[in-house]
Amino acid sequence: MYIIKVKGKAKIPDYIQLRDENFVLIAYFRADRPLKNMDRYGLAGKEEPLAALIESLEFGKLQKLEL
Repeated sequence: MYIIKVKGKAKIPDYIQLRDENFVLIAYFRADRPLKNMDRYGLAGKEEPLAALIESLEFGKLQKLEL
């Protein structure tokens, strides 16, 4: 799975994209909202490390998600 942080413009907030091994979009959520329903993506119980990772991500840089 891959993760990328997308920079918003003006009134559009920053977003996070989760993509599978074929780079197909599987999740799209706001970067500033609490993480919910992470069990859908196989990330249940990893909310805190994922939130820390999101904070440290650079905008527009695709990276492999390894938690």
